[in-house]
Amino acid sequence: MANSKRTLFLKRRLRVRNKLRKVNAGRPRLSVHRSNKNISVQLIDDVRGVTLASASSLEKDLGIVGKNNVEVASKVGAAIAERAKKAGVEEAYFDRGGFLFHGKVKALADAAREGGLKI
Repeated sequence: MANSKRTLFLKRRLRVRNKLRKVNAGRPRLSVHRSNKNISVQLIDDVRGVTLASASSLEKDLGIVGKNNVEVASKVGAAIAERAKKAGVEEAYFDRGGFLFHGKVKALADAAREGGLKI
């Protein structure tokens, strides 16, 4: 029987995350989650198990509630870069999870890079 989309997604997410952990030990992880209606990102310190900063399209102060497109993703990326600087983080590794590096996920990463975060 063929694998379901969800099973393939979970396998891809684990594959990506495990490869990144081997290469980028000691740096925080910039983890992205994208749904049909929203996009969110967290800056996670895996050694201590603490979220250092986060940003989401659900936040009212960003002024983008109820939208989910490339522009929104770039605003969320700029917000996480700003919050990472406040938390004292200059570089992190980008964990795209099981999502393809295309469209909204790519726009978020590019905006975070333009904001000064080294990914």
